[in-house]
Amino acid sequence: MSFEGWSPTEGRFSRAALGAVLKAHVAILGGEGLKRALAEELQKVTKLGGQERRFAASAVRALSRHQRLLDWAAKRLGQSPSAWALKEDLALLRYVLLRRLVDREPWSHIRAEVQLPGPVRPRTVMDPVLEGLATGQAGTLEKELEALEPATLHSMPGWLASAVEALVPAAELAPLLKALNAEPGLLLRMRGPAGELMAELAAEGVKATALGLGTDAVGVDGVSHQIFDTRAFKSGRLQVQDLGSQLIGLLCRPVSGWAGARVMDVCAGAGGKTLLLADQVGARGRVDASDASKKRLSEARRRAGELRLAQVMFPEPLQLEKADAVLIDAPCSGTGSLAREPDQKWRMTEKGIAAWVATQAELLEKTSAAMRAGSVLVYATCSLLRAENDAQVERFLAAHPEWTLEPAREVLPEAAVACEGPYLRALPHRVRGGAFFAARMLKS
Repeated sequence: MSFEGWSPTEGRFSRAALGAVLKAHVAILGGEGLKRALAEELQKVTKLGGQERRFAASAVRALSRHQRLLDWAAKRLGQSPSAWALKEDLALLRYVLLRRLVDREPWSHIRAEVQLPGPVRPRTVMDPVLEGLATGQAGTLEKELEALEPATLHSMPGWLASAVEALVPAAELAPLLKALNAEPGLLLRMRGPAGELMAELAAEGVKATALGLGTDAVGVDGVSHQIFDTRAFKSGRLQVQDLGSQLIGLLCRPVSGWAGARVMDVCAGAGGKTLLLADQVGARGRVDASDASKKRLSEARRRAGELRLAQVMFPEPLQLEKADAVLIDAPCSGTGSLAREPDQKWRMTEKGIAAWVATQAELLEKTSAAMRAGSVLVYATCSLLRAENDAQVERFLAAHPEWTLEPAREVLPEAAVACEGPYLRALPHRVRGGAFFAARMLKS
């Protein structure tokens, strides 16, 4: 069985690149975040070329992405991961199975990559064991994959798979889990006439697709890193931003419309939605941005400055009573971003989710209390979980009858596929990109 629609390891293999891959995975097993572990290992290996670095990044992500499936296969072949004391050995076992099952490489190729003395030390696993993983139960193992439960096939922790299962009809569970476990494509927001930008990208050899749904979103096909060398990107007319994120920004439209409006971004982070809101209100409007993290907010300041968006300001504190619309892009579990950060699904806990829920509830209470009648509040997350989304909004509305829920599809009629009931719920098997949730509320 091949993983249709799942990306094989990209880039060019080298033993040095593989050494970085395995050492980064060992660091991840020790509790390090994927991005930091990969960056640290690549920094140590200074002679890697661009394609080798791409291989390393792709393989490290894939080892986390397919972890549960790889461990299932190891057990079926008599090599239970728990039997190996060294993290280096576990990383090597998973890598061999990744190359066999996902990349469809034969043992002759895998052997040349991993054979002793090997790309990682210490090491106790011998070459015959690796050969058994690469060749054992040929055909039979691949056939068994077809009957695997979706949570194992698409490498989702059991508790999280159960939570996701409650979101969609049974027929959509496997496609949703698969989408959450696939290498995501690059999505951007166009800041200018779409026709001109698309023609310009095509002239520079970039294959891109306008995604519609009432947004200025564009998806890059093929070799996505080419986009960063285009005139449109370098001039700021293209901004990296997910489709669901763009829909959240558009849902913030004030009752009186965008022109000249004052909108506030309470959890602005690095400023992706702040910039979109600034483009919507125009030069006569104003966007006030704030964030608990001064480091992240400094990135928003830099980006707004580079684009010369004088309508973006960073007052402290925000004068929420003057806002026409307020966005709470709440800190959350990030379960909707697992395709981009696959290591996070193995680090999350139900206890941790409860802590996020408490933080979100506090944000909703404090922000809404300061807002005036007639203003719009949009509560958003990049989470899949109902506890952080529907349940959070329903609890808030039950305690605050002065707030009314407004159906997202009435504000975003072209994005019906990303709406469910009164909410915006962009799911990656229905809408390209990550998973996002938002609720729009009006204060009376």
